Amino acid sequence: MSIAELQIGLEAPPARLTLAGTALFLDLDGTLATIAERPEDVRPDPRRTNLIERLLLGLDGRLAVVSGRSLEDIDHILEGRVTTVAAIHGLVRRDACGVVGQAAPHPALGQAAARLAEFAASDPNLLIEDKALSLALHYRQAPHLAQAARDLAQAIADETGLACQPGDMVVELRTPGASKGDSIRAFMTEPPFAGAMPVFLGDDLTDEHGFFAVNILGGYGVLVGPQRRTVARYMLADVEAALAWLEAAS
Repeated sequence: MSIAELQIGLEAPPARLTLAGTALFLDLDGTLATIAERPEDVRPDPRRTNLIERLLLGLDGRLAVVSGRSLEDIDHILEGRVTTVAAIHGLVRRDACGVVGQAAPHPALGQAAARLAEFAASDPNLLIEDKALSLALHYRQAPHLAQAARDLAQAIADETGLACQPGDMVVELRTPGASKGDSIRAFMTEPPFAGAMPVFLGDDLTDEHGFFAVNILGGYGVLVGPQRRTVARYMLADVEAALAWLEAAS
């Protein structure tokens, strides 16, 4: 069964979250943090850090962040509070014991970087984010170049074998490998997550694999942001609504 085959109607909002018996998986940008003009503009926030600490305690450690960010970025933004992390959409995974595993970088990333740099030179509002295992081309500040950016990324992917992954005002060329859903499935086989009901909050197209995974595992996904076609079962309007829902958990 593919994600495209499982279109679930959204029910909004989800009931109050019960921490006992739950395994919680959280995206970062667009879910725990408002998306900024530039990735580096997202910084640590006391409210978010305090919430993470309380959830970790209430969940007995059954909380993981599953994000497209690099591991270093996640640790910086969350002030090192979360050990269990899937970074770069699942290409890097750090388990509850702190052991890190990651994919080998695709050999065509250097070639792709040169092509993207040439394109980005046409407009100072284009931003390339190098995550070592992937390259993200951000066009949030140059929306008129959205189609050209997506077309270029797809052409590079077709030529090199890199995976082309669209997102919210960004397109990413990544080393083929594990998805967010694969990471969630792996975490769910390990302590302290095994045997709990998985819940995943995310906002972007890249989160659909995670929503699909928790559905199959008997849990549910929560889409944060505007309504769209999704396999998430519930929705919350925005980051503020997501934070408030998590703060009300017991």
